[in-house]
Amino acid sequence: MAEQIKILVSTMTGTAELVAEEIADALSAKGEDTEILMMDDLDVSVLNSDSTYIICTSTYGQGDIPDNGQAFVDNLSIAAPDLSGIKYGVFALGDLTYNQTFCNAGNLFDAVLKKFGAIRVGEIMRHDASSGELPEDQAGEWAEEWLEILNAA
Repeated sequence: MAEQIKILVSTMTGTAELVAEEIADALSAKGEDTEILMMDDLDVSVLNSDSTYIICTSTYGQGDIPDNGQAFVDNLSIAAPDLSGIKYGVFALGDLTYNQTFCNAGNLFDAVLKKFGAIRVGEIMRHDASSGELPEDQAGEWAEEWLEILNAA
C-alpha cells in the first residue's frame, strides 16, 4: 500500500473540492493518510510511486478540463513521464444532459495517465449533476469501495 493517498483537484466552482474533502474524510476514517492538492500549480513532479492518487475533477464548457487542471495535463503531455509505478482513481463530475461530453474531464485525465503507464484502480466514478443526488453524498461510499479495490490489487 502507498504511504499516502493524494487527491488532486481540478474545479471551476469548488464542487470537486467539496467532493475531495468527503473522499479524504472517508479514507482517513479507514486509517489512510490523505492530502488534498489543488492542481493550480502542480506539475509532473507531484507524481511518485510512494503515493496513490485520486483525480477529482469537474467538467465544464464543451467537455473541458477546468482551468486549474489544464496546465497540469499540458505539463504531463510535454514531460511524457514514465508513470508505470503510479496507481490512481478518478471521481468525475458532469451533467448527463450534455451526453456527448458527460464527465469528459475525468476521461481526459484517465487517458493521459494511462498513456504514460499509470494504472487505474477501479472504474471511473461518473457523477451526474442532473440526477438530483449531490456528488459529495456519493463520495464517501465510492472512496470506501475504491479503497477495497486498491487493497485487493
